[in-house]
Amino acid sequence: MEVSVSRAVPRSRKVLALAAGAAALAAPLALAAPATGAEVAPASYTVTPLRFTVEANGRSCAVDADLYRPAGVDADHPAPAVLATNGFGGSKSDGSTAAIGRAFAARGYVGLVYSGLGFGKSGCLISLDAAESDGRAAARLVDFLAGTRAADDGTRADFVTRDGAGDPRVGMIGGSYGGAVQLATASVDPRVDALVPLITWNDLAYALAPNAADRATPGVFKGQWANGFYLIGEGQPLLSPSLDPSRINSLGCLHFVTDACDTIRLLNSGRYPAADAEKMLAYARSVSPVSYLDRITAPTLIVQGQSDSLFNLNEARATYDRLRERGVDTRMIWQSWGHSGGQKAGELDLGDPGASYVGQRILAWFDRYLRENPAADTGPAFAWYREGRSEYGTADRVPALSQRLYLSGDGKLVDDRAKVARGSRQYANWLVPTSHSESSLAGMIGLPDPRPYDTPGTYLGWTSAPLAAPVDLVGAPRATLRVVSPATERVQDSGDAADKLVLFAKLYDVAPDGTKTLVNRLVAPVRVPDVTRPFTVELPGIVHRYETGHRLEFVVAASDTAYSGNRGVKPVTVVSAPESTGTLSLPLVEGRVG
Repeated sequence: MEVSVSRAVPRSRKVLALAAGAAALAAPLALAAPATGAEVAPASYTVTPLRFTVEANGRSCAVDADLYRPAGVDADHPAPAVLATNGFGGSKSDGSTAAIGRAFAARGYVGLVYSGLGFGKSGCLISLDAAESDGRAAARLVDFLAGTRAADDGTRADFVTRDGAGDPRVGMIGGSYGGAVQLATASVDPRVDALVPLITWNDLAYALAPNAADRATPGVFKGQWANGFYLIGEGQPLLSPSLDPSRINSLGCLHFVTDACDTIRLLNSGRYPAADAEKMLAYARSVSPVSYLDRITAPTLIVQGQSDSLFNLNEARATYDRLRERGVDTRMIWQSWGHSGGQKAGELDLGDPGASYVGQRILAWFDRYLRENPAADTGPAFAWYREGRSEYGTADRVPALSQRLYLSGDGKLVDDRAKVARGSRQYANWLVPTSHSESSLAGMIGLPDPRPYDTPGTYLGWTSAPLAAPVDLVGAPRATLRVVSPATERVQDSGDAADKLVLFAKLYDVAPDGTKTLVNRLVAPVRVPDVTRPFTVELPGIVHRYETGHRLEFVVAASDTAYSGNRGVKPVTVVSAPESTGTLSLPLVEGRVG
């Protein structure tokens, strides 16, 4: 693997603007992309409000949009188009979404920015970016850009570059909820020419109830994030008082499609009978890119945040791998910020994309695929933000697992199986959470969040020797484990997945003074499929440098304040011996542990 470094462009920033309206409830959850007042000096363009009537969820409803048209663009001088929509809880008018329209119109693109279904002044129920509703609705806007469909007031677009009759040159960009809709749209409309999905999901089943060991088994409910989004959706009368009738479902499920409400109720119940769990998983995946990536052919530049406990780096990796397997031109960038914050000076601001490494890559992507400039450099296959160095590392592929460590019976993390000491260690959960990774909303709204902690007796840790030289980890570590839990073994085949053992795996950086840092507060929730068998855990992808003298600590904990936990007390024993012990594999790009 060839690795190089690209400098990020330093730039002072104002406070991040969230892609939600001014309502305090929506603001913490609807992050799409930073947009500050420091935008490029705009070229002349006009902004025209438009309304479109579309069919979605079996209903006819309005889509509220703004058309950004650069001066001089007309039927004789057409320009390619950029289509964008908001993050969850936002609208066409929030800071980051409107910034897309302004920034790209200033660069000569026709912009069409709209409020997603169920948000702002757009109608219809919230359907979690389902391809057959949100994707089809966006395809109707592509019809407008093609000149084959008029807005409700009769406005037509005869000024967009076309690849053929009824086929406009159009790309899409946006973050989070406004990222997944791009993939949904491209799966039902092959006319979309380029995608730039930022900080979005691959599989909602994994995102909202992750199981880092087995995606066929219901995972561990990420209650803080999921319920925050649910409250935003159901609170629409407070956030957007003038709701049209197409945005109201029923008293039991006001503004989401019924399947979405059924899913959140099941997750909150803490009970997952087999039939209900199977239905939940099937529905969550049906509205996720994982179910339709095989229909996408549009070149895709994926941008994901290293600081993101909602949609972690593994989500982007899954989409990236599948698209590349199919031969779709796909590149991936791991930037500093995501839903958990993490914005660094010089990082992407969609109000001024030319001022950052990621923004320059986005501009080049559209230059290549929308302006068909063969000289546009679309960059390396993979890039990641190098924390503390204001630069990006780049490579021709994502780093592979390159070093295996062993879990010794004496609590050490060793680099040779022969060094494993025989021994067994035990922990037990309490009926309340005893470990803390994050308060999911704290980082987004600037509130203090207690440092991560684990209560003695409720976790096990394995620690390496102090490092002789720095170690750079880039990617998703993987652990193989076997645990003994008779209390779980007695109930795990009850037919209710909630009876299976829950645990949380994570990696700390331990400084010479003993201070522990949980990198980006990321954990891997696991609902163990079968405690009588070994299982493999894929931890969230991280980018982190362990400095000389620091130690790695791998921890397995019984609970976490941000997630649901075990039903009942389930003591766990981990046995280690040279011939049979757990392992931890690391994707390292520099250095070695041990």
